[in-house]
Amino acid sequence: MNHSLPEAVSAWEEIVTIPTYEVGKPDRNPMFLEKRVYQGSSGVVYPYPIVESVADTKTDKPYTAVFLENAYLRIMLLPELGGRVQMALDKTNGYHFVYYNRVIKPALVGLAGPWISGGIEFNWPQHHRPSTFAPVEFDIQENEDGSKTVWMGEIERMFRTKGLAGFTLYPDRAYLEISVQLYNRTAVPQTFLWWANPAVHVNDDYQSVFPPDVHAVMDHGKRDVSDFPIATGTYYKFDYSPGTDISRYKNIPVPTSYMAYHSDFDFLGCYDHGKEAGMLHVANHHLVPGKKQWTWGNGDFGRAWDRQLTDEDGPYIELMCGAFTDNQPDFSWLHPGEEKRFVQIFMPYKRIGPPKNASRDVALNLEVDGGQAFVGVYASSPRRVRVLLEAAGDVLFERQSGLSPETALTETVTLPELLPAQALTLRVLDGETELLSYTPLPDEKPDIPPPAQAARPPAEIASNDELFLNGLHLEQYRHATYDPEPYYLEALRRDPLDSRCNNALGLLSYRRGQFARAEAYFRQAWESLTRRNPNPYDGEPSYNLGLALVMQGRDAEARDAFYKATWNAAWHSPAYFELARIAGRERDWTEALRLAEESLSGNSRNHRARHLRVALLRRLGLEPEALAELDEGLALDPLNLALHVERFQLAGDEGYRRLFRDDAHNYVEIALDYAWAGLTAEATMLLEEAPQTDPMARYTLGWVALQEGDKAAAQAHFARASQMPPDYCFPNRLEDVLVLQAAIDHNAQDARAPYYLGNFWYAHRQYEEAIAAWERAHELDPTFPTVARNLGLAYVNKRRDLEAGMRAYELAFSLDPTDARVLYELDQLAKKLGRPPQVRLDFLDANRHLVHQRDDLTVERVHLLNLLGRHEESLAILEQRTFHPWEGGEGKVTGQYVAALLALARQRLDAGEAREAIQLLRRALVYPENLGEGKLVIAQENDILYYLGLAAAALGQDEEARLLFHQASEGSVGPVSPLYYNDQPPEMIFYQGLAYRALGDEAQAKTIFTKLIDYGRTHLDDEMVMDYFAVSLPDFLVFEQDLNERNRVHCHFMMALGYLGLGDAQSAGEQFARVLALAPDHLGATTYQRLMVDRPGARSVS
Repeated sequence: MNHSLPEAVSAWEEIVTIPTYEVGKPDRNPMFLEKRVYQGSSGVVYPYPIVESVADTKTDKPYTAVFLENAYLRIMLLPELGGRVQMALDKTNGYHFVYYNRVIKPALVGLAGPWISGGIEFNWPQHHRPSTFAPVEFDIQENEDGSKTVWMGEIERMFRTKGLAGFTLYPDRAYLEISVQLYNRTAVPQTFLWWANPAVHVNDDYQSVFPPDVHAVMDHGKRDVSDFPIATGTYYKFDYSPGTDISRYKNIPVPTSYMAYHSDFDFLGCYDHGKEAGMLHVANHHLVPGKKQWTWGNGDFGRAWDRQLTDEDGPYIELMCGAFTDNQPDFSWLHPGEEKRFVQIFMPYKRIGPPKNASRDVALNLEVDGGQAFVGVYASSPRRVRVLLEAAGDVLFERQSGLSPETALTETVTLPELLPAQALTLRVLDGETELLSYTPLPDEKPDIPPPAQAARPPAEIASNDELFLNGLHLEQYRHATYDPEPYYLEALRRDPLDSRCNNALGLLSYRRGQFARAEAYFRQAWESLTRRNPNPYDGEPSYNLGLALVMQGRDAEARDAFYKATWNAAWHSPAYFELARIAGRERDWTEALRLAEESLSGNSRNHRARHLRVALLRRLGLEPEALAELDEGLALDPLNLALHVERFQLAGDEGYRRLFRDDAHNYVEIALDYAWAGLTAEATMLLEEAPQTDPMARYTLGWVALQEGDKAAAQAHFARASQMPPDYCFPNRLEDVLVLQAAIDHNAQDARAPYYLGNFWYAHRQYEEAIAAWERAHELDPTFPTVARNLGLAYVNKRRDLEAGMRAYELAFSLDPTDARVLYELDQLAKKLGRPPQVRLDFLDANRHLVHQRDDLTVERVHLLNLLGRHEESLAILEQRTFHPWEGGEGKVTGQYVAALLALARQRLDAGEAREAIQLLRRALVYPENLGEGKLVIAQENDILYYLGLAAAALGQDEEARLLFHQASEGSVGPVSPLYYNDQPPEMIFYQGLAYRALGDEAQAKTIFTKLIDYGRTHLDDEMVMDYFAVSLPDFLVFEQDLNERNRVHCHFMMALGYLGLGDAQSAGEQFARVLALAPDHLGATTYQRLMVDRPGARSVS
């Protein structure tokens, strides 16, 4: 292929070598984590495994890259890493208009662990994309207009929806067009979000360019709001008053997200004032309204994350662009068989400054200042344009100009006196066609909107309508800390006949594999809807009833329900599709074809119905019609895997095997499409071809054999599946319930099928069913460690039987003493049980080779060493290891580092070695790079500053001491309940009081100490609930926490500090004892209690 033709587009595959920090092996234990909060919604990772480690050194690694290139742009895509845009270069000026990271350096940021910065990532069906670090299908397509498209897509595992993106480069245009198709392959509605996530290089000259009508920006979940671009208040706990331009990277010192509240413009972008170049995203704002900026912050904290993610390419900002969403989390619906389409444009531009409006054709800028107007126009393709600056019908400036992506028009125009900017209009025309215009907006800005409010508890909600909508919202947004079920149940308590809530509970039950329970709810919903007439407005409950009946093998009854659902246009296509599959299972191919065509008549983009039509035409011997339909279907979805299988069936083309990527998930998904339509031979072929690494493929083959009536073959497949390695087998499809129950029924001695079924049940919150299944699996094979581990987890979290959980965990670890993850969970349970620190440390030391494999275990060991006063050992471990923290889990490693240095500094002070103490304390102010974390600019270091003041005073440096005590006295004195790593710990308030005392202000000191006591007393018995707007909780929790107990620990500790400050040693000691009775591993209580013993007299603690 000749890549040198300037007028042509080239597209090719190439093996590229990229220095890569490899990730660790995925954990083979299923991770359920149903209470995990991630990016403002559920952090559930199942059925994906989690990767929890990243190498400290890099090696050269080959990747299959796909390139697109024309005269202006060079684009590199990486299908092996989620189909991301890795590089986008403007050849005309050498500017990378998206961040080009020249190394693959994952950090633990993604939903399942590894995530890399740079390029353009595509987040769906949630953020960050579960498969962001996994391979996708791809193909290259040549188009009649000379453009070329690279198609990338996947059927994701979590909700089984399909995402497809076509990356197109045109011969004479300097933009990358991305055509996105999102399709629901399932029989029930699914939620999704889509955020294209371009990263851009930043420096002190960088500015994010939001449209001129964006006057307010909002945080995740719309929980907070700020003026924009000039922030005037506190946002992300940083005070920007009296006014700070937060469109500038240099002005944002802390990690910060903000999303445009609203805009009627189609663009978002950035501009580097030094390089006079930038990037623009353009899309129809009615479909793609989301406009977001994220930064780690221009500070030590942000630079530490930059080091985690790149070697030499520096800081970046993410400018996310959301389709069918304007916030995170903000999910939309895809109905069964529905496809949503939209187009996103990414393009470079240059020289014109931050634009005020942009399209795929042109970007324009109009800046009015001091009686002059600056005009800037950039075109993304060669064209001759006419540029007009008008005021009240008068032309103030006109220029005919030949523009191209290599040039731009810039001009300064002198304006008539006293002409307001709003009287001007800048227009760009191609002949008589207006390409784009802009009129400055009024100076007055509307009031900023209020932040969102948390959902009230069900009992406090007045109407069933609101109860239903609250429950639906929690489902739609995949809420992590609130459950929709109580809202629906409260509605049914008030009105058992409520049709919407019966239907909603039916769907919840159906999604959880409880088909008989779902049937009862759907029947009640339908009965309620048909009380007055048999033809209700909404046929959804009848459709859903059909689904529940199909999953129970009652096709004849299901047919009646589906036919009734077809009376409503909304359910016409999905219901006829299900009817076609029933006819297929009855081998009535002609009727099945008629029904499939009826489904397509209501939704021509129901890709599964189209595949079914092709397969049925082939089965009926109508091959020419089948081939024509196949071509039409592939034109709509070039990566329709099922249609590629049909191409093999019709023409012998084996290309589907390359697209399937030897991925068992793809084989099973398409095989099930065939099996449900009675096309069992095709299903069997695919399942036989599937890689023999996934037991579920073999189990499903047995189930298909049962559909054919071949019991002997089924039993053989079930037996073979039961002997396959169980690692990474995490069933998640609804069909898996049928498959595994059939396997259990036909092979009572199979110990694996009930284990896999238990995994499904637990992941779908059917906890007692999961325990029963796992207990059966354990009885059949007592030597399998993972099922013992799972039982331990369930006994603790669901039955609150900690001792039974401990026995199960100890058995699991004895069965596999090489499993570092189980060791970590076992130690966490020992902590929850209140085992003494020395006992826990001895156990970890006996397994030090496993501790070394994991950062979290290392941090626990360091914490225990600090608890036991072995600070030198703690510090030595921290200084010798390179840590890789999870995003949102910051503060753990650095907290232990500071604690160790503070303790050693106190020892030096006690020994009269003030200078040595100062050296230790100064070290505590700076986090070494190997800890993997930086310090927030808002970090409170009252304790370090206070002890530095004491050391300076001991050296006779009175002025220095006074300055340090003043610094130590600063900060909020209002106690809070800390949840996040950047919340103020109560010790900082305590040291503020000590600092005021050292400054001679005893009254203020006593006021502060009394506030600590009063807060503890007042809030000791509070009923705690998880933060409704939680974005990312700091603990990657294994075991569920008792929030009330955690609050009591916190309150007792605050009271202890208050009493300590007031000199009431007895009361302080009592409160510390209560803390340690509830939490023997509490470092603060252990530390201050030890100080009271080592330094008798509470006041001498200071």
